[in-house]
Amino acid sequence: MKLIQNLVFALLLVVPLSVAKAGEKDIVDTAAGAGSFNTLVAAVQAAGLVDTLKGEGPFTVFAPTDEAFAALPEGTVENLLKPENKDQLVAILTYHVVPGKVMSSDIAGKKAEVASVQGDKISVDATDGVKVDGAKVVTADIETSNGVIHVIDAVILPKS
Repeated sequence: MKLIQNLVFALLLVVPLSVAKAGEKDIVDTAAGAGSFNTLVAAVQAAGLVDTLKGEGPFTVFAPTDEAFAALPEGTVENLLKPENKDQLVAILTYHVVPGKVMSSDIAGKKAEVASVQGDKISVDATDGVKVDGAKVVTADIETSNGVIHVIDAVILPKS
């Protein structure tokens, strides 16, 4: 019993420290350090959005994983990363960003249409888990110094 109490106490000391450290990094540095957003980070760099997403914010980012990008039709990512397709890439990436900091508890049990930075509205359904334009939020509430990241299992595309 004493061993379990010591383990619980140790976890209580360690977990808040690691959460605080994660919140000290901005959205870009947090995504880059996670190791599962390499494609997203490359796309943000190609689109010239690094400084924006390192800015004051706050921002809410629905971040597709590398697997989400890999699920797109073959050649899609490579095509989007070409300089001549920068405007399209910017539109797709800014569609994944909502101004302000929206935590999962802010929307729990609700449905909403939220305006993206790109301009189109994103459909959010938090009545049974959380879905964003049909993509499932697989990890929520990764706090950063300038907002929050919610990890999604698919790339969402603007309607326009």
